[in-house]
Parts: sequence; structure tokens; C-alpha cells
Amino acid sequence: QLQASGGGLVQPGGSLTLSCAASGFTFGRVDMKWARQAPGNRPEWVATAGRAVSATYYANSVKGRFTVSRDNAKNTLYLQMKSLKPEDTAAYWCETGTGEYFRGQGTLVTVSS
Repeated sequence: QLQASGGGLVQPGGSLTLSCAASGFTFGRVDMKWARQAPGNRPEWVATAGRAVSATYYANSVKGRFTVSRDNAKNTLYLQMKSLKPEDTAAYWCETGTGEYFRGQGTLVTVSS
């Protein structure tokens, strides 16, 4: 089971950190992903945190502004978002990248003045 949290309303240029709490599987053994979907758009992959702490990957649209991290001891995935833009407005969710597929319910991020 995956549960994302931390979404909300933020002004352009602001920051927000999302969390994803995992349970029911061996979190530390799987790659984890963040994805998002804006209204009227297709789902978009945002970032991946591999099982190795240093293995992180980002979509070009967020590279340099977002940081994905994980705490395997807490079974939690994070997405630190900085310099947010209106086009970052979307529902964000976490999902497993390897092994059995799990996807959490999304948390809404709205970037607006």
C-alpha cells in the first residue's frame, strides 16, 4: 500500500515536499517512482529513486528543481520540489518501479498566485 501526502497550494517559485508512506511490501528492495497527471494531460513520470541511495533519475521538466529521496528505515519516499511553476500543477502519486506493482492515491499540488 502506498499513501502520498504533502500536496497543497503554493505560489510560483515556492517549495513543497511530498511524502509517500509504504507498507505491505519490502520497500527497500524495489525502485520507487513519482508520477503526476495534470488535468487534461497524460500521466507523466517525474522521478525515480533506485534501491541504491545514489540512483536517482529525473524527467527533464523537473531536473534541477526536484529532488527524490528515500528513507528505507521509515519505508518512505520523498519528493522535494523547489522553484515550482504553474505547469507543475497536477495530482502526484508514488508507485513501485520494480517487482509487484503498487500505486498510491495522489496528492494534489496547485501552483498559483
